[in-house]
Amino acid sequence: MQTTTNDIRGKAYSGLSGCFSVWILLFALACQPRTEAEKIVDAAIEAHGGKAFETSIIYFDFRDRAYEIFKSPNAFRYVREFSDSTGFVRDVLDNAGFVRTVNGEVVDLPDERVRAFSNSVNSVAYFAFLPYGLNDQAVYKAYLGETELDGKAYHVVKVTFSEDDGGEDFEDEFLYWINRDTYTVDYLAYLYYTEGGGVRFRKVTKRHEVGGLILQDYENYKPKDKHTPLEELETLYRNWELELLSEIQLENIQVKSSK
Repeated sequence: MQTTTNDIRGKAYSGLSGCFSVWILLFALACQPRTEAEKIVDAAIEAHGGKAFETSIIYFDFRDRAYEIFKSPNAFRYVREFSDSTGFVRDVLDNAGFVRTVNGEVVDLPDERVRAFSNSVNSVAYFAFLPYGLNDQAVYKAYLGETELDGKAYHVVKVTFSEDDGGEDFEDEFLYWINRDTYTVDYLAYLYYTEGGGVRFRKVTKRHEVGGLILQDYENYKPKDKHTPLEELETLYRNWELELLSEIQLENIQVKSSK
């Protein structure tokens, strides 16, 4: 079939129209005003290091294991190293998946162990990098208003996740108490479902200012009833009705440029 000049022009116009439609959509999305929750989280990320998170590799020890953490908008790489009865273990979780090696040899793991080890490494990385990551595409944020804890004023932001791109734990929920003056994350609480589930409340006990970033240690609390609603943990903390479960302490912290 012969193609006429009008056919070519029609196809070209159709292609240009499609491009314009995409650009208009992207422009409209970019021009949408930030919600109150989004603006508060933006300020918190900036207070803790901002763009420096995207070009930094963080090294630290946590509970006798060494970690190397990198995360940017397009890529991530989390490494955990330790020695046990099997030898020198190295776990790597990145965009390609999870790999465990023991003494340099790749270990073939069943799917449930891959999920368990991946979740374990990811959990440490998630908390270490906070609040960076709270603007990920799968994150939903809602502003719950202001409150006061230990004599200071806070914004309270609730975070949930979409099922698409939200990972294995997309049903988890988080609350963040963001200081109204400094925009640091001073407290957080979360609801989780792995390993029987439950809720936790964390209070910052120490800040490490290294390489332009603020990384934090926490006291980790739990209520008597693991089915306690997440929103009740603040009241329980006020009333000294939470049990200190553990302390989250990062040691030997180093921050290096990924460039």
